[in-house]
Amino acid sequence: MSMIALRQTLNSPRLASAAPYAALLGAMLSLAFGTSFAKQMFPMVGAEGTAALRVGLAALMLLAVFRPWRLRLGREDIKRVLAFGLVLGLMNLSFYMSLRTVPLGLALAIEFTGPLTLALIHARRLIHFVWIGCAAVGLLLLLPLSGGAGSLDPVGVGFALVAAVCWALYIVFGKRLSHIPSGPSVAMGMSVAALVILPFGVGAAGAGLFAPSVLILAVVVAICSSALPYSLDMVAMRGMPKRTFGVLLSGEPAIGAVAGMLFLHELLTGQQWLAIGCIVAASVGAILTTGKEEAAPVPTAN
Repeated sequence: MSMIALRQTLNSPRLASAAPYAALLGAMLSLAFGTSFAKQMFPMVGAEGTAALRVGLAALMLLAVFRPWRLRLGREDIKRVLAFGLVLGLMNLSFYMSLRTVPLGLALAIEFTGPLTLALIHARRLIHFVWIGCAAVGLLLLLPLSGGAGSLDPVGVGFALVAAVCWALYIVFGKRLSHIPSGPSVAMGMSVAALVILPFGVGAAGAGLFAPSVLILAVVVAICSSALPYSLDMVAMRGMPKRTFGVLLSGEPAIGAVAGMLFLHELLTGQQWLAIGCIVAASVGAILTTGKEEAAPVPTAN
C-alpha cells in the first residue's frame, strides 16, 4: 500500500510542477559548492590551473554527451563558435582570477552586472533607470574607492569586471548560435574555451596540472560547477517561464556569499551584503519590468 502511495506521489502534478524549481535550486547550490571547492585548489595549481582543469574536463564531458561533430557547420558558424568560445574562456579565467582576492559572493555580484547592463542597455521606461541606479549603487559599494577595512582588492575587482563584460558578450555571441541546438553549441564553445585557458594553466602549474591527485579533485569541480548545474539548468528552463527562471537565478550572488561563508570562511561586511542586495534587486526588477518583446537575457553560464 505504501508503494502505491509513493508512486502516486511521484506522479502527482504538484510534484511535477515543483521539479523545475528544485532543479534550479540544485543547480545554484551545486555551482556555489563546486566553485567553493575549486577555490581550495588554488594553492595546488593556482587560479589559472583550476580554471583550465574545470573548463577542460567540462568540455570533455559535454563532447561525450552531445557529440557536436555530427553537425555540419558553415564558415560563418565556425567563426561564431570561435568567438563564443573565446569569451567563454576569458570569462571563466577572469572570474577565477578574481576569486584569488575577492570573496565568492562579491565576485558573482560584480560579474552579474554584465548581463544586467546588457538587459538595460536599451532602457526606455523610467522604472528601468531605477534599476540602473540600484545596480550602480551596489557596484559603487563594492569598488575599492576607499581604503577602509572592507575595501576589496582593485586587481581582483578588475578581473571580476572583465568577467562581467565577457558574460555579456557570451550572451550576445550565444544568441548568434541560436539556430544550433544548445547542447552541441555549448560543447563546442566549451572546447574552444578550454584551448584558450589551457596555456595559462600550464604556465601557472606546469606538469603538476596533470597529477592524478589533482585530476581527481578537478573532476569533482567540473561535475559540480559545470556538468551538473548545466544539466539541471536545462531541466529548469524547460519547465518554467524564462522570466521566472531569470528572477530566481538572480539570487545566485547571495547563494554564493552564503557558500563562501560556510565553506571558505569569507565573512562579509554589512556594506558588502547591502551591495549584493542592490545588485540582486536590480536584476530581479529588470527582468520583471522588461517586456517580452525585449526580454532581458537570462544568464545561464559561469
